[in-house]
Amino acid sequence: MDDIRKVLGDRIRILRIEKGLSLEKLGERANITPFHLGRLERGEKTVKIDSLEKIVSGLDTTFEDLFKYIQPSKGDIDNTTLSLLMNKLSTLSIEEQKLMLKHLDVMFELMKHKA
Repeated sequence: MDDIRKVLGDRIRILRIEKGLSLEKLGERANITPFHLGRLERGEKTVKIDSLEKIVSGLDTTFEDLFKYIQPSKGDIDNTTLSLLMNKLSTLSIEEQKLMLKHLDVMFELMKHKA
């Protein structure tokens, strides 16, 4: 459960920053204290559905967009890291994403030769 809280909190933070909102401003728009929002963004607290609805409204977004890069767990597979990577990559421009892909290709090649 900690992992999904962390991934969801990271996604809320990314959307908040993309929209140019401080914790205080989002808190005002969502009628949630900035302290509570901060704890949600850090994955320290489980978000309740009514708070989530307020956050989505305060971000002027949709549930679909909020959960866009959050991958469900499949058995023993932990997708937390993948979801966090996708969250971070989604904030980049296409050119920056392509550059990151080139860096990853180099890293994979180095890992192959190291093994």
